[in-house]
Amino acid sequence: MTPQNQARIRKTLVASVLVMALAGCAVGPDYSRPVVDLPETWRVDYPQAAELSNLRWWESFQDPVLDGLIETALRENHDLRIAAARVEQYLGQLSTTRSQFFPQLGYGLDVSHNRMSERSISAPPAGTDLWYKQYQGSVSADWQIDLFGRVRRQSEAAQARVYSSEEGRRGTLLTVVASVASGYVSLRALDRKLEIARATATNYEGSLKIFQARYKGGVVSQVEVAQVESQYQQAVAAIPSLERQVAAQENLISVLLGRAPGPIPRGRTIETLVLPQVPPGLPSSLIERRPDVLAAEQNLVAANANIGAARALYFPTLSLTGMIGSVSTALSSFMTGPAGVAMAAASLSGPIFTFGNIEGQVRTAEGGEQEALAKYQQTILVALRETNDALTGAKKAGEIYAAQARRVEVLRDYARLARLRFENGAASYLEVYSAENDLFNAELTAVDSGADRILELVAIYKALGGGWVAEADRLTKPPVSPADAAVPAAPVTEPAAPTEVATAETPPS
Repeated sequence: MTPQNQARIRKTLVASVLVMALAGCAVGPDYSRPVVDLPETWRVDYPQAAELSNLRWWESFQDPVLDGLIETALRENHDLRIAAARVEQYLGQLSTTRSQFFPQLGYGLDVSHNRMSERSISAPPAGTDLWYKQYQGSVSADWQIDLFGRVRRQSEAAQARVYSSEEGRRGTLLTVVASVASGYVSLRALDRKLEIARATATNYEGSLKIFQARYKGGVVSQVEVAQVESQYQQAVAAIPSLERQVAAQENLISVLLGRAPGPIPRGRTIETLVLPQVPPGLPSSLIERRPDVLAAEQNLVAANANIGAARALYFPTLSLTGMIGSVSTALSSFMTGPAGVAMAAASLSGPIFTFGNIEGQVRTAEGGEQEALAKYQQTILVALRETNDALTGAKKAGEIYAAQARRVEVLRDYARLARLRFENGAASYLEVYSAENDLFNAELTAVDSGADRILELVAIYKALGGGWVAEADRLTKPPVSPADAAVPAAPVTEPAAPTEVATAETPPS
């Protein structure tokens, strides 16, 4: 290659760098977080316990079996794996988009065996061999300068989609933890109801045998025997129904654990589970912590950036192309100086009449931004509703459980006194039948009320989000082997705040 050609190429590269450095403008609106009216307080206030919202709240139950189930789900749950794979897809799209900031380099190598025409204008002299070989090799570069920020806006949108997908993964993680905890509480409640049904059936079976013996002795009537047997069959019928519910609940938890349906280990009983305390939650902290709110905002960031990418289509694009190579008909002289070839070119192109093509794309992007804004606002309202519902539900569920527990105590005394009255001949067995049936149903209802009280507390932690999501996220990583433990781990960095990622990074020039 001659010195003159080398100088020309150097000038072209310098000009390209200057153009890239000057291309700092990006058309379209810059993102600004929309103002949302939020209530100053929740409808239900609880004592402040800020540190609780950043801990592994499920450990407050003090049930190692539940802790183990949640850790297993965080490592094996397939919904989490799907969400993680989705993040990888968006990371790939971001890498593809950002590659447009830089020159696209390529190479080519071609060997051909050709025959010249004897009838063409440039036909060779008679007697010349018409067949010849040609060797050609080149290295090329193509660079589209982002003059008006189209690629910058596309990169900004792709980056926002990455953060949105990551928040979606964290939201899935939040749901998995809450679902395993709720499923386990419901399972232990079903276990307790099954115990009550079996104990009641055993008790009624004993009463039935006594009454059958008394009937044979002429002490009681057949009507009273039928009443006792009806009680017994009612309790017996409840057992298979509860057993079916237990099996279904075990299957549900098994799927959350990422395994085939099967039995689930048990720890504490429903009565001995220690209730977690209620964390505080203000609207401002709710917006900062809930994954679905953060994901909705990042979707809004991406939609806003799409407007700029669409508007940039109105403006011209500048492309730089260069090629350095060698062409020769002899392999021996293929890489020598005289066989060298080079090319440098610049092209500027833009639209004149598109008959609504670009206008339609801009309008589509603006509509998408309005949709994303409405979804963001709706997500905040849903978050406020869910948190208020959970706070109110936890308070009222505690009141309901207290009333139900007291009702069981009263009915237990009533059933005991009714039986004494029957044994002393002061009442018919119908009174005993009614009292014991009421007690049986009240005991089952009280178990449900106790479980609801715990489930509402779980719902609060799910609704508020919080730092515990990051704690759970660490459990999704596989345990470190002894060999890996000897290697220093890379420092862990927290993800950037949403307001810090609203604008795409400027690539190095």
